[in-house]
Amino acid sequence: MNLYDFPIHDLHKKRLSGEISTQDIVHSILKRIEETEPELNSFLYLSGDKVLDKAEKIDIKIKQKEEIDALAGMPLAIKDIFSTKGIKTTCASKFLENYVPPFESTATQKLLELGYINIGKTNMDEFAMGSSTENSAFGCTKNPWNLSYVPGGSSGGSAAAVSSGQALAALGTDTGGSIRQPAAFTGIVGLKPTYGRVSRWGMVAFASSFDQAGPMTKDVEDSALLLKAIAGFDKRDATSLNVKVPDYTTYLNKPISGMKIGIIKDLDLASCDKEVRDIFQQNLLLLEDLGAELVEISIPNIPHAVATYYIIAPCEASSNLGRYDGVRYGNRADDIDGLLDMYKKSRDEGFGKEVKMRILIGTFALSAGYYDAYYIKAQKVQNLIRSQYHSAFEQVDAIAMPVAPTPPYKLGEMTDDPLQMYLGDAFTIPANLAGIPGISVPGGFAANNLPVGFQLLTSHLEEGKLLQIAHCFEQNLNLQKPPLAV
Repeated sequence: MNLYDFPIHDLHKKRLSGEISTQDIVHSILKRIEETEPELNSFLYLSGDKVLDKAEKIDIKIKQKEEIDALAGMPLAIKDIFSTKGIKTTCASKFLENYVPPFESTATQKLLELGYINIGKTNMDEFAMGSSTENSAFGCTKNPWNLSYVPGGSSGGSAAAVSSGQALAALGTDTGGSIRQPAAFTGIVGLKPTYGRVSRWGMVAFASSFDQAGPMTKDVEDSALLLKAIAGFDKRDATSLNVKVPDYTTYLNKPISGMKIGIIKDLDLASCDKEVRDIFQQNLLLLEDLGAELVEISIPNIPHAVATYYIIAPCEASSNLGRYDGVRYGNRADDIDGLLDMYKKSRDEGFGKEVKMRILIGTFALSAGYYDAYYIKAQKVQNLIRSQYHSAFEQVDAIAMPVAPTPPYKLGEMTDDPLQMYLGDAFTIPANLAGIPGISVPGGFAANNLPVGFQLLTSHLEEGKLLQIAHCFEQNLNLQKPPLAV
């Protein structure tokens, strides 16, 4: 195995024992990026060789027996939706093509304080609106398992970077499944924490009541390490939860015998691809073999989750994206005839098709005469779904679901059918509506060496239990992975 194939916790042990150095790790990652980036297009910005100085400083600390964090000197990729001081933050949009923020997001600042290395900013669907990374203004990222297929989205660049070994781990964001779905499509682990567990300050907003940052890693243990690093209260984020952050690694290596795993009877598994259904059933059998009890539960309004989300999220996007007007920052059109013309041309030039469509949907749903019929009604359904999940977790410890109804699909296959792409979020959206944590772990492989994920959900702030079950599942699945296409 190459160094870029190892998870962070293994590499940390190796460097502490003197077997390798931090510089060896960074050299391995840089070489891997050089070999694969022309084909994958995972990054919008790369740090380059200057990161080696930082790695050398970490190695000096190790030689001097100074205590360092496991993440110190580790090359991580950051989704280009996180503000990074002095480094371009574009959200894969022409509107922000030349925007350099004067401040650092809370999540990345916490990593900086631990000494991590930002290896680069990753590609994504523009303003996080999409499920395939095909909506990026700077070209689509490709799936490392098969270059003709999408890596998922919107955190597709982060997923492809971790899966291919271009980064040891990455930060992504999950508004309707944008960490879990690309993690499933690329065979890695993706964790969406409880809403408010990780500060949103410095993350460019898409839908503020859903957006949540989380780790994308090679295995569950690395997710526990990274979540501990970025979680915590932040007074600058009004939705941040002021609760203690546990050491999530203490939940690992514990048995799950006696735990109750919920299976939602209202979920339309018939809509799933047969390979996805078969892998899901095999994964459930493994949980039973590990001593868990499968319990049928009901979430009656889950069939309405997609429609509910695709009213509320565009409404919030319409409001949040109103700040991009060509006046304050970002793209400003040339050859304009007055203020209104500047607004129109700047937004027309700066935004892509999908973003424009969601702004229009949201603006329509918020307009006079439609606000009660659409937005208020959608919020009522969201409250019902949240309440039904709360009731379900009084009966079970966790809920198991597929991540997506299909394996990864071909590039261009869904671009002319946005409704079908939206329906692909049917199994991830409910967790965002309820604000609960969810994780995608590799569950198997379909045809063409394409990964399929397995999703677990737990109640609010029970990320520890979520990681415990996911880690036990991961360790006992012993998944044999086929070779990558790159």
